[in-house]
Amino acid sequence: MTIKSLGYLGIASGRAGEWDRFATRLLGMQRVDDAAGVQAYRMDDHAQRLIIEPSAHEGLAYVGWEVESPADLEALSKRLVDGGHAVHVGAPSLARSRRVAELVWFNDPEGNRMEVFHGAERAHEPFAPGRPLSGFVTGTMGMGHAVLTMGNPAATMPFYRDMLGFALSDFGQTPYELYFFHINGRHHSFALVGTGQSGFHHFMIELKSLDDVGQAYDLAQLEPDCVSFTLGRHSNDYMTSFYMKSPSGFLIEYGWGGRVIDPETWVPHETFDGPSYWGHERLQMAEAQRLHLREMRLDAARRGLRAP
Repeated sequence: MTIKSLGYLGIASGRAGEWDRFATRLLGMQRVDDAAGVQAYRMDDHAQRLIIEPSAHEGLAYVGWEVESPADLEALSKRLVDGGHAVHVGAPSLARSRRVAELVWFNDPEGNRMEVFHGAERAHEPFAPGRPLSGFVTGTMGMGHAVLTMGNPAATMPFYRDMLGFALSDFGQTPYELYFFHINGRHHSFALVGTGQSGFHHFMIELKSLDDVGQAYDLAQLEPDCVSFTLGRHSNDYMTSFYMKSPSGFLIEYGWGGRVIDPETWVPHETFDGPSYWGHERLQMAEAQRLHLREMRLDAARRGLRAP
């Protein structure tokens, strides 16, 4: 019943044109045709990874998690039901629209829609990126990672850990509560951030080349108010990345060089060195918060901290 990877993300948006340009020309995804006004995008051999659904509202619509088999899907559904959570079986028409064999859906304690599926459809044609790039790091590690903001992440953490089986990678208490979870070799496929309110903070996609990230950084700086966090390197997963503002307002992390762990031997721990070793200046954050995070980075520099 183990969830093995982040399979897809669904975004609700009324900005179809903006998303199409953003996903293809900046992120480098491939647009694929779909029905009923839905826009779908590829990153690899999966038929789709990112789905933009027409809506009057902007933000996360659903997160799709992949399991290996029908038996795993049934076992996870039973665990959730036994734990007091309502689980809905997706209609065949819904499974077809998600390009999967079978799925169920449910809400987490903060009302975020989660979908779990097996049998992702594979595309018949090779991936053709929207702009020249070397490709995305997916495969057994999935699409990337997703990060939700919470009023009380410590209260929500048991749902993901105990119900869904996510394993804690590390956590921090400053400058805010942070909980990172792994489900495969990627350092984290999911995270919770204590901002005081529920929402969607960002999703991360990882590139095969640092030059892909650098070229996107150049392109993003040509767009007004697009870059939200400058280029930097994280202190827990070692990702070199920058963050850009999506057409729907949440952030997208565009990175390279993420840490790969061994889930069998990994020991969860508390981190004290802040989110980043260097960079990641929060350009759209209040000055007092920016200064605190900047001081944490400068302290890491004074102590000579480096990724291995």
